Amino acid sequence: MSGKAVTNSPKKTLSRIGRRPVAIPKDVTVELDYCKIIVNGPKGKLEESLHPEVRVNLEEDKVIVERLSERKFHRALHGLTRTLILNAVTGVSEGYKKTLEIMGVGYRAQQTGVNVTLNVGYSHTVEIAPLDGVTIEVEGNNRVHVTGIDKQKVGETAARIRKVRPPNAYKEKGIRYSTEIIHLKPGKAAAKA
Repeated sequence: MSGKAVTNSPKKTLSRIGRRPVAIPKDVTVELDYCKIIVNGPKGKLEESLHPEVRVNLEEDKVIVERLSERKFHRALHGLTRTLILNAVTGVSEGYKKTLEIMGVGYRAQQTGVNVTLNVGYSHTVEIAPLDGVTIEVEGNNRVHVTGIDKQKVGETAARIRKVRPPNAYKEKGIRYSTEIIHLKPGKAAAKA
C-alpha cells in the first residue's frame, strides 16, 4: 500500500470569488481611470487603486475582474481586487455600520462633538476621534455606532474603540461588537467549588 495522499489542485479551490462579476446598482456609476476605479453613489464617492497586473473590464451593469495568469500571486490579487471593488460599490450605495456595546458597572460612552469619550474603569477618560469620512454616534450611554462608506475606515475606527478596553472573558466588562459572542469563563473560586 503506497503512502501517497491525494490532494486537490489549488487551481480548482482558489479565487472563486474573483470570477464573480460585481453588479452595479442603478443609482451607482463606475468609471475606470488608468490605474484606479472611481465609484459614485448616493452616499458619496470612493476611489480604489488597481494593481497593474489585474485586468478590470466595465460592462453595462457589471464589473468583471480578470487575472493575467494562474500564478499564485495573480490568483490572490484577482480575489482581492474584486472584493475591494464590491466593498466600494456597497459603501457608496448602502454604507457600512458597526455597533459596539460597553459592558460594566459605571462604564459609559459620551458624545463630544464628532468624537466619543469613553469612561471604562481607568483613572482618566479616553477620547477617540473618527477617521475621515467616518461618523461616530452614541446611543444611550453604552452603545456606539460607527458608520461610513469606506469599509476599512469604519472597521479601523471600531477596532480602535474596542481596543481601549477589550472584553474580559472572566468578568462581564469591556467593549465588544454587538455581533460578538463572548464565552464567559469561571474564575479560580468557581473552579475550586
